[in-house]
Amino acid sequence: MTQQGEDHHHPTDDGGTRLSDEPRQGAAEAWDEKYGSKAQIWSGKPNPQLVREGAGLRPGRALDLGCGEGADAIWLAQQGWTVTAVDVSAVALERAATHERAALDRESVHAEGAGEIPSRIHWEQCDLDQWQPEGTYDLVSSQFLHGPQLVWQGPLRTAAAAVKPGGTLLIVGHHPDRLPPWGNHTKPEMFYTPMQLVEELGLDSPDWQLEVNTTRERVTNGPDGQEAVLGDTILRATRLA
Repeated sequence: MTQQGEDHHHPTDDGGTRLSDEPRQGAAEAWDEKYGSKAQIWSGKPNPQLVREGAGLRPGRALDLGCGEGADAIWLAQQGWTVTAVDVSAVALERAATHERAALDRESVHAEGAGEIPSRIHWEQCDLDQWQPEGTYDLVSSQFLHGPQLVWQGPLRTAAAAVKPGGTLLIVGHHPDRLPPWGNHTKPEMFYTPMQLVEELGLDSPDWQLEVNTTRERVTNGPDGQEAVLGDTILRATRLA
């Protein structure tokens, strides 16, 4: 269910509002319809902010909330993480598992004599408004979790609560004041600023240390090749207790 730009999972950047015209139906059905409309929706590349912020972290257990077609989860697994990847769309998860198997097959070819490489990802389908994690994680990542039927505060509070002491919370999303000009952005409340994340998730408490809390510019291309400079809200925090 993740939302990104062309240089992330998206083939073209619709502003990250992946279902700006989402019909009045269940979220799972709407996202299944979206994913079923094309053989592949996103680019298959991991989000660059995840790569930038996560590259120096020591691998452990990771949660990818709103994993979409799985590029972020696959990248994390390739770095040594054991990943739980959650999304509302069964179609997206089936596609993600297929992409993972292809990636593992390529690894097997390069690692001659290693045999079949086991999966490091558990794919889980659920309604993100109701989902509750099993245990805690060394890394919880949520990349562009936006949707007209999703109230982001609840799922992201659940995500923050799933970070173990010493672990990392990484949230990336579209800044409401820096959306692309070609998107149909009828619900600005879908998006968030860095300070909104801090306030809504209670990250200004002594239990958390903010490592990154900013907006970064990103150049990307729209569906017709038009170039725009977007603003990504980025929050990385360490749970102290």
